[in-house]
Amino acid sequence: MRLNEAQLFHAREPQPGLFIAESPKVIERALRAGYRPATLLVGKKDLTRDLADLDHEMAVNKTTGLGQTPIYVASSDLLRQLSGYNLLRGALAAMYRVKRPCLAEFLTKMPPIHPRIAVLESVVNPTNIGAIFRSAAALGIDGVIVTSDSADPFYRRASRVAMGTVFQVPWTYIDAKSWQAEGVSILHHFGYQTAAMALRHNTVSIDNPQLAKVDKLAIVLGSEGPGLREKTIMQSDFTIKIPMAPGVDSLNVAVAAASALAFWELGNQKAR
Repeated sequence: MRLNEAQLFHAREPQPGLFIAESPKVIERALRAGYRPATLLVGKKDLTRDLADLDHEMAVNKTTGLGQTPIYVASSDLLRQLSGYNLLRGALAAMYRVKRPCLAEFLTKMPPIHPRIAVLESVVNPTNIGAIFRSAAALGIDGVIVTSDSADPFYRRASRVAMGTVFQVPWTYIDAKSWQAEGVSILHHFGYQTAAMALRHNTVSIDNPQLAKVDKLAIVLGSEGPGLREKTIMQSDFTIKIPMAPGVDSLNVAVAAASALAFWELGNQKAR
């Protein structure tokens, strides 16, 4: 069976599909988070060096391990002949997805005091998705909402760039049309104020003391090119920007880099 990652997403409908985890570290974090492996392809040295130790530790801790998972072992010479091996970091695992919670269920599970979440609107680059999740895990963001027209956080490249933190940070999808129609209103209903990353006449700096006083805050980041939709900006409670040097009006970098700076400032407000 030859399926690309998008086809694997739908492979078991109506059940959740499959995803590919690449590298022992990413596979380890997926296992620790409770995701079940369907099958593995492993280089000889990685089977004995990394995955054997991992399987033993999982068994000791009585968590999800490799169990009876079929493991295909190949020599380095054979792996080099396989298409795409230049992207393989020692091991590949096909793993089962789980059903993601609806937005309302997701929001009710956030911390009750001073939660900070991120909303990714149409962020289509898997590398940026991965970098955003890694920043979120490191910088105090409690959860991430991803619109369905964004790249999948479980795409192989995204989870690899994230170093497996996509399995640690709570997240869920919202249908892109539903987000456009009522997403901000739903956040407001659950007590969140929204801060859109955009440049407008009323934009405030991310270090503005007013933001620190907000009890529940959702930071909304837009696509790499056009940015946030105008409707999203208009409905948001704040528009925020990263302070620039004199004469520079915007940060000409990927959305992932901007997210790291915003998460550092806004996520760490909880500790002040």
